[in-house]
Amino acid sequence: MAKQAYVYSGTDWVPLASEVTNLSSYQTKALNQFPYRNLIINGAMQVAQRATSVASITTSGYRTVDRFGHNVTTLGTWTMSQENDAPTGSGFRKSTKVLCTTADASPAAGDYSSIYQIIEGQNLQAIKKGTAAAEQLTISFWVKSNVTGTYIVAIYDNDNTRSVSKSYTVNASGTWEYKTITFPADTTGAFDNDNGASLILEFVMGSGTDRTSGTLQTTWGSYTAANYATGQTNLASATNNYWQITGVQLEVGATATPFEFLPVHLELAACQRYYEVINYAAIKAAAAGTTDIWGSVYFKVTKRATPTVTIPASTNQIYNTSGALATPAYAWQVNTPSIDSFTIYAGSSSISGYVAGTATAAIEL
Repeated sequence: MAKQAYVYSGTDWVPLASEVTNLSSYQTKALNQFPYRNLIINGAMQVAQRATSVASITTSGYRTVDRFGHNVTTLGTWTMSQENDAPTGSGFRKSTKVLCTTADASPAAGDYSSIYQIIEGQNLQAIKKGTAAAEQLTISFWVKSNVTGTYIVAIYDNDNTRSVSKSYTVNASGTWEYKTITFPADTTGAFDNDNGASLILEFVMGSGTDRTSGTLQTTWGSYTAANYATGQTNLASATNNYWQITGVQLEVGATATPFEFLPVHLELAACQRYYEVINYAAIKAAAAGTTDIWGSVYFKVTKRATPTVTIPASTNQIYNTSGALATPAYAWQVNTPSIDSFTIYAGSSSISGYVAGTATAAIEL
């Protein structure tokens, strides 16, 4: 008597013969279980160490949701925020929003605005860019805006000065829409295998003619500014225009897989590689002779490179051995930062006790 082979369907063991036709679905399930396939950090917009809302933005930088920077070059004034708003039933609970508060309906040639994330080269080697085996890349995301029209998402190769851009359409005002876009493979120009800035993913908000006067470059090629954002809607055309995004996933291959939800402690640690808020207390400090007091502070996560450490003097205090608050004669200073720690000290203090305060360590790309 022949033995029947069985396979697990996901809920029960069933005869193999009845499941052969579902082989592709098993392959898809296996692919979806592959860990760390999302090249984007904090794509669910869960982590916002700096702030949840920043207004009056007219220059570029990191403001709210970790790893997502806001590029502004004389195109309007903006508020950037982390919102408790996401597509119903998607699994997402937060999003990033940019809101125009001062309009620029007639951008000058060089005006520009975008939301971006920069990725280290050593995290991109699976793309095999610059080889005959180069892979396609697919991005998926949820977007909502009150301004319908054409928007541009672009990839810039910072190591080889190459780029590719694709368009997507916001079809309905104020409605969450799911988008997937596949970028072609690039057999020219390998990414550096280091901790530097290799790939820049940009969601364009608006642009002057410097980046829109040509033909949109939908295949990889040498960067040509005029071809970078052709067709882009100007989100800065009126006050109260907004654009929101969540569920950003960039992965190797021609197919968008379900979003890879990571435990929040892993997402936070990934963000802290680039920026960390250090709230420290009861750090032992020792008197160096009778004039200086110093202490060592260790990061929770090893940094990408030696960071810039900032200690607001108003938030740092010394407690003496009896627990009473004491104030050093001079503001705290940072000494010998490394990828793992830094030293703090204050001069002209005869106190030997404990240090408490707040610092930030930043080494963004």
